[in-house]
Amino acid sequence: MHSTPAPASRHWDGTRTHVRRARSLSIAPASPSRLLRTGQNGHCTACGNLVERYDRTGHPPIGLHPHELAVTAVPVPCRWHVSSGIAHPAGDGTLWCRIPHRLLCPSRTPPAALTPQLTELRRHLALRTWRLTDSGAFTPASAQPQPTEPATTLDACQPTRPVVRLLYGCYLAAHPVEDIQCVAQTRRRHRCTRPVLDPAAPGTWVLLPTGPATGQRALPDVLIAVYDLSPLPYGEQLRWRTQRCPSHASTSAAADLARADWQVFDPLLHHQHTATHLPATTRHRTRRRHA
Repeated sequence: MHSTPAPASRHWDGTRTHVRRARSLSIAPASPSRLLRTGQNGHCTACGNLVERYDRTGHPPIGLHPHELAVTAVPVPCRWHVSSGIAHPAGDGTLWCRIPHRLLCPSRTPPAALTPQLTELRRHLALRTWRLTDSGAFTPASAQPQPTEPATTLDACQPTRPVVRLLYGCYLAAHPVEDIQCVAQTRRRHRCTRPVLDPAAPGTWVLLPTGPATGQRALPDVLIAVYDLSPLPYGEQLRWRTQRCPSHASTSAAADLARADWQVFDPLLHHQHTATHLPATTRHRTRRRHA
């Protein structure tokens, strides 16, 4: 004699089980942040610990510690809270708050006023960094091998943050053209490692005047090196603007795992990133736009 097992949809006493339907993640049209909540995670390049990056109003994104802390353990100037995917300074009136990761990062100099709870948490993160480094799973950015050869003329001509012209505007990139990485999410929920640059349809390095190119007439007419993508088709320029590789250009279902690194180019704010000479590997060509 043996008991009859209950159906999978019912408990042992015969009552129905409540099965929650899995909901797919989506981006609300009115959301201040265009990224999925699960798509903001990353790791600190200095210590290897987990960091959650959130947008801020009028400022670059900020990296916060992934767990909430009691407000009694965090000084008032260091308290943050998150609302609708946007990080705001100070608390929101609750007993819990967030804290920037830079205050806990073991690779940084600790602030003078750290509570005992934050000191213990910082020690825990330092221990985890030591374990990751000892196992070879993480290499600090400061310990990565650097090239020992002296910089050549070609290296000096390659801008580390080039100015790119696309969609009738100039943008400042965060990395060299060859190193701009796709922001799409792969099936394994990792960021795509492919570059945005398509060797079959590259842009052209040209010299453009700062005044007419940016619309600021008060600036002197100085020629700067610009990676021009305006001759490419509209779809190709839009792919660059959304920072997607050719494989993810037509995959609209793939979410963005990071923000696009473009900044609207301003000659007054970004003058230290402007180059007045074309890269040595390109054919020198000067082009002026008529007002």
